[in-house]
Amino acid sequence: MISARGLRRSFSDGEGGALTVLDSADLEVAAGELVAVMGRSGSGKSTLLHILGGLDSQYQGDVNVAGVSLRGLSDTALSRFRNGTVGFVFQSFHLVPGLNALENVALPSFFGASGGDARAALERVGLSHKASRQPSQLSGGERQRVAIARALYARPKVLFCDEPTGNLDAATGAEIIALFESLNAEGLTVLAVTHEERVSRAAKRVLRLESGKLVPA
Repeated sequence: MISARGLRRSFSDGEGGALTVLDSADLEVAAGELVAVMGRSGSGKSTLLHILGGLDSQYQGDVNVAGVSLRGLSDTALSRFRNGTVGFVFQSFHLVPGLNALENVALPSFFGASGGDARAALERVGLSHKASRQPSQLSGGERQRVAIARALYARPKVLFCDEPTGNLDAATGAEIIALFESLNAEGLTVLAVTHEERVSRAAKRVLRLESGKLVPA
C-alpha cells in the first residue's frame, strides 16, 4: 500500500548550511496494517508524513501510495491524490470555526473530493447527534473525531495521523486510539507518527526514525 525508497529531505539551517532530516529512508507498509513511526521532536516524522501524503514534493527518492507513483506528479494530480486516496488527521484538529461539525466534515468537497457522505462519516465516529454544533461547542476529543470524520469523507485507502493524541488527555486519547484500531480492523491502512507510547502500543508494527532512517523499534 505504501512504498518509499531512498527518501532524502533537507532544509536550510538558517546559516548557509543544510539540515538533513531524511537520509535514504525506506518504508514498506502493507494494505491493512496499522503502523506507528516514533522519534523525538524534530526527527523528521511530520516531514515523512507530508511526503507520503503528497503535501511535500521537494524530496529525493521514490514514493508509491495505493498504486500511485508521486514522483513528478503535477500540482493538480497531487491535489487529486490527496482528495481521493489519502486522509489526514493532525494534532491541532484544523477545524474551521465558522462551520458546524457536519460542514467541517464536508469541507473536502469544496476542494474537489467527490462521492463522500458527511453525515455517514460523522456517524462513523459517533457524533451524528452533534452535527450542528460549532467547534467551540465541542470537547477536544469531539473535535478530533470531527477531524477524523473529515479525513474519512472521501473513503481514503490510507489514513495518515500526525501526533493525533498530542492535544488530548489520557482517557480521551485512549478513545481516539480505539477508533483508529476499529477503522483498521475494517481494513483501513493507518500510518501514525507519534512520540507517545500509548499510540505505538496499539500498532501492529512500530518503526523508529533515527538519524534520518527508519529502523524497527
